[in-house]
Amino acid sequence: MPAPVAIIMGSQSDWETMRHAAETLAALGVACEKRIVSAHRTPERLYAFAKGAKAAGFKVIIAGAGGAAHLPGMAASLTELPVLGVPVESKSLSGVDSLYSIVQMPAGVPVGTLAIGKAGAINAALFAASILALHDKTLAERLAAWRKQRTDAVAERPEESA
Repeated sequence: MPAPVAIIMGSQSDWETMRHAAETLAALGVACEKRIVSAHRTPERLYAFAKGAKAAGFKVIIAGAGGAAHLPGMAASLTELPVLGVPVESKSLSGVDSLYSIVQMPAGVPVGTLAIGKAGAINAALFAASILALHDKTLAERLAAWRKQRTDAVAERPEESA
């Protein structure tokens, strides 16, 4: 059975952020495939991937991109699958440029846009798992347990220092 989630990114340097999505999916028992698919440097690879993603068995695409951040929007324009965009923090504008690029898609080309950086990558994985859990009771139970574990880990009162 093919992996239901594809994690794509524009370059190797994006992996430092996007690995958090892969790790979160692994913790939930969700298989994913990871690929470098640059909207600017490998547009033909992007086109072939996005056009064939549904037929390849993917259900959700998580696309991380920094700088101009065209990857999530371009992928969304080429597939009917849900695309979740993760703005990767850039050196020049701290990822705000990436966020603006992803979040301002025109009507008709939706991209679910998450937070900049690690938090966005983790939340993209949780969002993808939530989508898949709509039709997978076992995954829904794992996701609920994961969330409960995080809720239970929150202290009720702060520790007082001496």
